[in-house]
Amino acid sequence: MRPTGKLHLGHLVGALENWVKLQADHDCFYMIADWHALMSEYKNPARIRADGLDNVVDWLACGVDPERSVIFRQSDVVEHVELAFILGTITPIGWLERCPTYKEQLKELADKDIKTYAFLGYPVLQAADILIYQANAVPVGEDQLPHLELTREIVRRFNHLFEKKQQSIFPEPQALLTKTARLMGLDRRKMSKSYGNVINLSDSPEDITKKIKTMITDPKRIKRNDPGHPEECNVYKYQQVFNDGRTGVLSVECKKAGIGCADCKKELSEAMFKILSPIHAKRAEILSKKGYVEEVIESGNKKARQVAQHTMAQVKKAVCV
Repeated sequence: MRPTGKLHLGHLVGALENWVKLQADHDCFYMIADWHALMSEYKNPARIRADGLDNVVDWLACGVDPERSVIFRQSDVVEHVELAFILGTITPIGWLERCPTYKEQLKELADKDIKTYAFLGYPVLQAADILIYQANAVPVGEDQLPHLELTREIVRRFNHLFEKKQQSIFPEPQALLTKTARLMGLDRRKMSKSYGNVINLSDSPEDITKKIKTMITDPKRIKRNDPGHPEECNVYKYQQVFNDGRTGVLSVECKKAGIGCADCKKELSEAMFKILSPIHAKRAEILSKKGYVEEVIESGNKKARQVAQHTMAQVKKAVCV
C-alpha cells in the first residue's frame, strides 16, 4: 500500500481482510510502498514515513501477523530500485504509455504534477516489487489486471533475452483474483482520501456517527413516509457489507416506509462499531508498545533483503553485470 494518509473502510474490505486470509496458505510479503508514494507526493514528502508507520498499525490491528508474513518498507530494500533499472532497460516506452491505469492516474491526480519520468515508469517499479521475490501469485482486483499483465510481458521479454540455457529466473506471476466489495464514498463519489468522503479505520465512534449522518441516501425518497428504493441507496450498500444479516429486513421496511433514513443510519453506525471496536482496541494495544511497529518493520526488512539479494545475484549473473 502507498502511505499517503490514513487507511479507511475501502482498504479494509478491498485488501486487508483478504491479506489476513492469505496468510493461512501462502508466504506473504506486505510492503509499505513509500517509493511509489514519493512519485505523487514528492513536493510534500514529510508525512510519508509517519503514514507508513500508521498504516502498519492498522495492518496489525486487522490481523496481519508478522510471525506469518513479511512486513517491510520498500525504500529499505534497495534491490527494488536496482531491479527496476534493469527491467527498465528492456521495457519499451510504448508499453508504459498504453497502460490504462497510467492514464487514469493522470486524470485522478490532476492537482499534482505527475508527468514525470518516474511516474511513467511506475509499472516497471511495480514489476520489480513483484519479481524481486520471484512471486508466483499476486492478489489483485480485476481493475489491476492490466498492470499485472505488463509485469508478465516484462518477464517474458527478460527470460527470452537472458535465460541462456538456464532455468528462467522469474516465473510469470498469476493473478489471484479477489472479490472485493464495491464501496463508494459517503457522498456517492469514488471513495478517496482527497475527497474527504471516507471513514478511517482509526476514526472514533463519535466521528463515525457524524460521518454516517452526512451520507447521501436514496435520491428518490424525499419524505419520511415515501417508499424507499434500497437498491439505489448508498447507506443500504454499506449495510450489505457491514450488516448483511439485517439487509433483508431493512430492504422490506425501507420499501414500505417502515423505517426512515435516520434510523437506518443509526443501525449502520452500530454495526460499524461492532466491526471496528476490536480493531480500535488492538490499535491501542500496539501503540502502547513503544518502538514495536519499527521493530516489526526492521525484522521484515531483514527477511525481505535476504530474498531480494538472492534474486539480484541471479539477475546480475544472467545479464553479465
